[in-house]
Amino acid sequence: MTASSQDPAFVDFRDVWLAYNDELLAQNHFAVEAIDLQVRRGEFIAIVGPSGCGKSTFMKLATGLRMPSMGKILIDSQPVTGPLKISGMAFQSPSLLPWRTTVDNVLLPLEIVEPHRSQFKAKRKEYEERARNLLKKVGLGGYEDKFPWQLSGGMQQRASICRALIHEPKMLLLDEPFGALDAFTREELWCILRDLHAEQQFNVILVTHDLRESVFLADTVYVMSKSPGRFVVRREIDFPRPRDLELTYTKEFTDIVLELRGHIGALRKDGAVINQ
Repeated sequence: MTASSQDPAFVDFRDVWLAYNDELLAQNHFAVEAIDLQVRRGEFIAIVGPSGCGKSTFMKLATGLRMPSMGKILIDSQPVTGPLKISGMAFQSPSLLPWRTTVDNVLLPLEIVEPHRSQFKAKRKEYEERARNLLKKVGLGGYEDKFPWQLSGGMQQRASICRALIHEPKMLLLDEPFGALDAFTREELWCILRDLHAEQQFNVILVTHDLRESVFLADTVYVMSKSPGRFVVRREIDFPRPRDLELTYTKEFTDIVLELRGHIGALRKDGAVINQ
């Protein structure tokens, strides 16, 4: 990565705990606990773990949609006190507005988020050109003026990723973004995300159940324990970039996937904590 070890972490969780309300807090019932995490600028991390372990809760903390009950979160050296404007998000469901064209769906964040909102009318032509260029990069050239119902699921998810990136965020958060797609479409989107990240060097936090996806895309994979969620394994992925899909068929790749699967299998079986 471009950041040196002396640079401050871009994402910095310091002993973060979250209970969803005061009653649960009084009972010491936490959704996530003791989260310590430092992510370099430009780093791509993936978070895996059994269902219900707190992966999505972690995402809410990283975007400022939830405040921790205890501990501190810094993003880009600034304390998180509310929803972040420097992040973009995409989910398993693309959630495109059916009455808007593809390009107008992509433009939506610029109509809502300052400082773009107040400049939108004056800069509409510039913003639309940016959106159309982004759509071309993800293979949607020629579909910019189509409506969501005219797009396949994979096309809709490409548009969703463009919408998350249109305001040029410093951090992209992805919550199971490819989970509903067929295997071939999923791998196509892995490569698109790989190329966008290489070009723009934004930070990525990917939550996924797909271990192959995590190993192919990420610099570092974190395994979360069963609820209350905490990080119990940190696995650096040292394959050089750019990575081709052929890598996923090698023994070295498969060995890491099996190693991670073993950790998650142990967690599902007895909830035991695995040492880093």
